[in-house]
Amino acid sequence: MTIGDLIEQLGGELAQGRPEAEITGVNGCERVTTTELLFAEDAATAAAALKSSAAAVVLKAGLVAAYASNPSIAVVESDQPKLWFARAAKMLRPRIECGWIHETAVIGEGAMLATGVTVGAHAVIGKDVVVGDETRIEAGAVIGEGVRIGEHCRIYPRVVVYPGTTIGDRVMIHAGVVLGADGFGYVRDSATGAYTQFPQQGTLVIEDDVEIGANSTIDRGALGETRVRRGAKFDNLVHVGHNCDIGEDAILVALTGISGSSTIGKGAVLAGQVGIGDHVHVGPGVILGGQAGVFSGKTVTNDGLKPGTVHWGTPARPLQQVLREQATLARLAKRQGPRDQGNKGTKS
Repeated sequence: MTIGDLIEQLGGELAQGRPEAEITGVNGCERVTTTELLFAEDAATAAAALKSSAAAVVLKAGLVAAYASNPSIAVVESDQPKLWFARAAKMLRPRIECGWIHETAVIGEGAMLATGVTVGAHAVIGKDVVVGDETRIEAGAVIGEGVRIGEHCRIYPRVVVYPGTTIGDRVMIHAGVVLGADGFGYVRDSATGAYTQFPQQGTLVIEDDVEIGANSTIDRGALGETRVRRGAKFDNLVHVGHNCDIGEDAILVALTGISGSSTIGKGAVLAGQVGIGDHVHVGPGVILGGQAGVFSGKTVTNDGLKPGTVHWGTPARPLQQVLREQATLARLAKRQGPRDQGNKGTKS
């Protein structure tokens, strides 16, 4: 693509250079070639980018005084250069060959595979599965009976999708993910202590543009539905229990666990190792710092707080409050002085 093509689709303004300059990909400043694109978010990285051999750089207007230090490089001005760069990278990514089914793949009776669907070696497509245009199902994946998968999805190797699951368009599911397994729900007999599984017969819906990291698991609803809404992004090793609702554009970072019947609001960010009890509500835009915990039945919101407030600790509360509490405890400990040290020197 040319830099002019990218600007036409992504916006921005060509402040220097030729619109017909060919762009083949993106790279970092240390490895960039004469046909690749860089981005800069501050004056230092902009100066380095303009001295590089890149074909083009995208940056904010006014980031540097002038671009004349390297008149051969194309300069695109954008309000969000990193986002522009990421979107350009997606457009420039080489197209993966689609439209073939490996001879070892198993396709169940009544399965409907649309135009350009690829099915890799030893993958299993169950009875009455529907797969949309140009979706790619990699080696060893297992797609259960009656599953619906949309267009332009990427199902990586060894993914397992249970019956009762619906997947939207442009969804990316990385290796080892399990979607729609039974939730962890049991009823205890108070007389014997034995456990009987509560029915796990609900559904799982993954909406458009979701990405699910490797070895993550999302359980189906018990009697109702588990839903992951449009644009949510999961890191590796995330677990979502039954009957949960994950909001649009939510971010769930590695080793986060969400217990059943909890809701995560639109745009919320759950950092690494966050633990959420059952029937919890995390409000829109809430940020939970690493290893934060929310007890069952509780609600965490940004009501009355500044946008971008980080909640931390267990139970999760605003970070500034946690820091004040820790400072107070430190002062109390210092004031109290040394405590019992094992009754040294006790005389009989």
